[in-house]
Amino acid sequence: MTRTSKIFMTGLVALSLLGGASALAAENLVVNGSTTVLPIGQATAEAYMKKNTNMNISISGGGSGNGIKALIDKTTQIAMSSRQMKKEEIALAKSKGVNPVEHKVAIDALTPVVHPTNPVANLTIEQLSLIYQGKIRNWKEVGGKDMQIVVVSRDTSSGTYESWQEKILHKEKVSPRAQLQASSGAVVQAVSKNRYAIGYIGIGYLNKNVKAVTVNGVVANDVNALNGTFPIARPLYMYTDGEPKGNAAAYLNFVKGPEGQKIVKKEGFVPMK
Repeated sequence: MTRTSKIFMTGLVALSLLGGASALAAENLVVNGSTTVLPIGQATAEAYMKKNTNMNISISGGGSGNGIKALIDKTTQIAMSSRQMKKEEIALAKSKGVNPVEHKVAIDALTPVVHPTNPVANLTIEQLSLIYQGKIRNWKEVGGKDMQIVVVSRDTSSGTYESWQEKILHKEKVSPRAQLQASSGAVVQAVSKNRYAIGYIGIGYLNKNVKAVTVNGVVANDVNALNGTFPIARPLYMYTDGEPKGNAAAYLNFVKGPEGQKIVKKEGFVPMK
């Protein structure tokens, strides 16, 4: 019987390859988690399934915390995360018989963005921190126009938010005035429609609708992320329960291999190699 397939979205974002009657015998792999890592997961899964037509890979993005929770609850085989697992998450996992194993799949440059009409081109770590704490509220305080700053942030279940809180806010809380968004795509949309706004996104989400701001005078790009000069670079992860075996191992080897890392670059992120 001829196999047919289609890609569909579920939850916030999901990817799955469905077949005809022969798909009933196909092997399934569930991947869940970070919306930052999601484009890498989607693109590599699609490429992998084209090469392995007996595989159905279902990918959904609901945030790093949700992906890690799903791994702990044994409802996903691979958790995507834009941050490392916390000690308490690892302890909880082990108490439930889950042994998290970390796999670095890409490098990200966490990039501040503003509306394209905003003249501000560079911000320091300190300025970003004060803006996100609500202590700097007008663009004129950082060399811009006399306009109130609208702070756009990721929600607190996001690994991207936690990376920002650690590297920029230094564990201080984000301003209660901040507009919280559920994904990097939603941040791009919010900033692109508001000339007063500032947000932060994974480098793979940069497009012409927003303007990247340099940090401490350093541009967010592949070279600066890899050599450590860009101050908000971070690894992106996939986690498994124990050393991966079978389909999970084969898929992760593909993601970390030459073809998968070419896809990482194509998606706008920084390859590991």
